[in-house]
Amino acid sequence: MIQDLRAGGSSMRAIAKTLNRPASTVSRELARNTDPVLGYLPHGADRKAAARRARPKRAKLRAESPLREYVKTKLALRWSPEQISRTLVQEFPDDPEMRVSPETIYQALYFQARGGLKREVAAALRTGRARRKPRKDPAQRTSRFVDPMIMISDRPAEVEDRAVPGHWEGDLITGANNQSAIATLVERTTRYVMLVHLPGDHTAETVRDGLIKTMATLPDHLRGSLTWDQGAEMAGHKAFTIATDMQVYFCDPASPWQRGSNENTNGLLRQYFPKGTDLSVYGPEDLEHVAQELNGRPRKTLDWDTPAERLRDLLLAI
Repeated sequence: MIQDLRAGGSSMRAIAKTLNRPASTVSRELARNTDPVLGYLPHGADRKAAARRARPKRAKLRAESPLREYVKTKLALRWSPEQISRTLVQEFPDDPEMRVSPETIYQALYFQARGGLKREVAAALRTGRARRKPRKDPAQRTSRFVDPMIMISDRPAEVEDRAVPGHWEGDLITGANNQSAIATLVERTTRYVMLVHLPGDHTAETVRDGLIKTMATLPDHLRGSLTWDQGAEMAGHKAFTIATDMQVYFCDPASPWQRGSNENTNGLLRQYFPKGTDLSVYGPEDLEHVAQELNGRPRKTLDWDTPAERLRDLLLAI
């Protein structure tokens, strides 16, 4: 079909459209399999494609050759496979036989049956490993904290549907160069905001102590749970739970929507604390003033009540 359409004067794109293939596929086929004298012939193209077809091949570095000796010599000098591959092109620009990819060298080292380089050469690799180390699946990565995390998937249904008050979402907003920070807390049912002053730093110990102090100002029925991301500042989550009797649930990696109320609030807070500013200049009184302003705004999601009004109703109902 390609031959007939080409002979009929069809363009590359017209041929591709007729065959329901990308134009690049047709272009590559013609470039690979066109005879310089006879032009593009289907049977000749088929033979060329068959000759290139994947088949068991002798590994490039298995047999003795100048390329193999060069690679062994450079590995003995602690060169990396990528350094060897790049330097071959520079030292032998006109010799296509003196070419090898970094992956081929790794294959030769890690898979002896296929590669053929002796096992002792593997010692030249900086990792010192004679076997390849598989990459970890992010979904199976180990916990970053000493104390096991309880994931958001194990959070009770009453937290998810916002039916019961007292469940909070938390995060940090950071200042210039991540040198200063404010901890933000949002109650999921009322959207009530509390800001935690973090003097000096935002290490796990400082964040833990600040959260414990802030939660101690709440009545017991408003201390249900806390949902946070997997930031290092929550390494002291178990101590926080013991002190407050609040279970901490952790979001999945790169899933900010799992703390939607908190993320929305952090966006509102940037009106008061723009990105790139030094947050350490704000004291507890400043944070309380900002929190009061946010809690005094009517919210559409609360039928135009304010978070402060909703929290007041909860406290009066006791």
